[in-house]
Amino acid sequence: MNLPNKLTLSRIILVPFFVAAILIDFPLHNLAALALFGAASLTDLFDGKIARKRGLVTNFGKFSDPLADKILVMSAMLCFVQLGLSDCILVIIVLFREFAVTSIRLLAASDGKVVSANIWGKVKTVTQMIAIIAIFVMQTVLEILSLAHISAPTLSTAFLISGEVLLWISTVFCIISGVIYLVQNKEFISME
Repeated sequence: MNLPNKLTLSRIILVPFFVAAILIDFPLHNLAALALFGAASLTDLFDGKIARKRGLVTNFGKFSDPLADKILVMSAMLCFVQLGLSDCILVIIVLFREFAVTSIRLLAASDGKVVSANIWGKVKTVTQMIAIIAIFVMQTVLEILSLAHISAPTLSTAFLISGEVLLWISTVFCIISGVIYLVQNKEFISME
């Protein structure tokens, strides 16, 4: 297994630890979740660059890289719903898009073709990761204030609204990229 594929798999392996850091309440758990999510996000940055630069692009990488992104991002978003940091409608829209694009990829694979991520899918993933990182930064600030026994209800509300806005912006890119995938790959979803 080449280095880019190892990086992709490491992103998937980090997910349970990341989820545990989000959901288990211990001092500075948001900071721990931020660090784990940041590390996983960096593997996404490097795996593709290394694969292209060294000529190590594989069909496994083309399939597993976007899958690892989906697992990481959807884990965060579902945890945010559980914690009251995100609207479930937003997550349903993202899940719908992810299932639709994955279905297209599977249909293409059944014809022996590989549908790789396009620039819009990458923009979608980057905006999602930025939104998630920003939410963790804001939650870490609130956690530090709480540990210092400083009450900041106005800041908490502002952070909640800001996080939700960032997630909705990323969801708009999610919708755009999903529509583009459908249009670009309509031959795989023919009703004939």
